[in-house]
Amino acid sequence: MNLPNKLTLLRILLIPVFVIIMMLDITNHYLIACLIFIIASITDALDGHIARKNNLVTDFGKFMDPLADKLLVISALICMIESNLVAGWMVIIIVARELTVSILRAIAAADGKVIAASGGGKIKTISQMLAIIILLLGANIDNSLLLQVGTIFMLIATFFTLYSGADYLYKNKELFMNSK
Repeated sequence: MNLPNKLTLLRILLIPVFVIIMMLDITNHYLIACLIFIIASITDALDGHIARKNNLVTDFGKFMDPLADKLLVISALICMIESNLVAGWMVIIIVARELTVSILRAIAAADGKVIAASGGGKIKTISQMLAIIILLLGANIDNSLLLQVGTIFMLIATFFTLYSGADYLYKNKELFMNSK
């Protein structure tokens, strides 16, 4: 188990901690959850960088790193629906896109192909993470301006989610036409 894979596992282990903190009614729970989310997000940036730089890319990492990202973001967004910080329709779009791209990757893998992360997919992930952080900070200090900015970022993230999902489907349409 190399360092990048340990960082991916740490991100996965931080998810239930984040969810529990979000559900607790304690002082500054949004701030604590935000800090946990930031730490988990940093592990996302670090694990890939370290793996590529030190030639530590593994099949485990190729599979688990994107899964960990999806679990982290989706868990945060579902908690944020319950806290009225994000609209459910946005989360539905994000979850639908993630499931669609994951299924597309599984179809490609069955044909021995790998669908690499696209630039749009990376922008989508970064915009989602930024929106979540801004909304959690705004909720912690009960700042309506920051919550409005976070909502705008969430709209932008939803746009990039739709765009990158459509881009993956378009660029890999032959997988559907040639599937058995």
